Amino acid sequence: MGGWRDMPAEELEQQYSPSRWSPRMGPEEVIQAHLAATAAGTQRARAGSRTLLHVPYGDRDGEKLDIYLPTDPSETFPVLVYIHGGYWQCLSKDESGFAAPSLVSQGVGLVAVGYDIAPKGHMDAMVLQVRRSIAFLVERYNRIRGIYLCGHSAGAHLAAMVLSTDWTEYGVMPDIKGAVLVSGVYDLEPILHTYVNDALNMTREVAQRNSPLLHIALAAPAAAACKVLVAVAQHDSPEFRRQSREYVLALRAAGWSVSMLDLAGVDHFDIVEKLSEDSYILTQVILNMILRA
Repeated sequence: MGGWRDMPAEELEQQYSPSRWSPRMGPEEVIQAHLAATAAGTQRARAGSRTLLHVPYGDRDGEKLDIYLPTDPSETFPVLVYIHGGYWQCLSKDESGFAAPSLVSQGVGLVAVGYDIAPKGHMDAMVLQVRRSIAFLVERYNRIRGIYLCGHSAGAHLAAMVLSTDWTEYGVMPDIKGAVLVSGVYDLEPILHTYVNDALNMTREVAQRNSPLLHIALAAPAAAACKVLVAVAQHDSPEFRRQSREYVLALRAAGWSVSMLDLAGVDHFDIVEKLSEDSYILTQVILNMILRA
């Protein structure tokens, strides 16, 4: 069976157009519904949580964090760092707090990361920004006890790039205990040949430099202690599902503690929207990962 390189251009475009694979509604409708659901969920979270909003971690416009604090914080508490999707050119931290209520009620903080999306931002800069946001958290907030990454779609790619960071360059060593990577892209080369790259303008070198699949560090003792969960939706495209499988195999081969969760009955969008629900399986899996550590 041929890989993505053998696909006609039109098929490759379709494979990397997640909205075309939802059985719930049409492509435009599912995107608009996603924007509405994540924005409304974030507004509810802000209204019902103790927050520190628009905290700058750098000087650029997009370099800000929203922090949702646990309802009854202990002296120290774990945080889930959420990195939004949007194909590196849409969404923001202002649609990224929807999962907070389920977490803060259980003593877990949520940090929503902002970064400069395309065309203002470019891929190298976005990866650098997200890494710097983690370093900032470590340096600034000594009450944080363990960092858990969570990224969706393009955000899963950025979270995976955080896992490949050489932290000696940042002068910190974050205690990253887990990562939940939801419907992500881990090899950027196919993206070069689709509409997605129109705004990103990546060269092959940039794509390779920022492909997590090509930069998996052998699991040092710290990495071996970091549990990675790669989640994929039943109604993600075959290419998205393939990318997740291949990334899991590559992590496992390098000694990482990694598992894969294939979620039935969801598509590329509601797989993460449902994190606003306490009873949703992925919400429960994330809480179990954090609270049993």
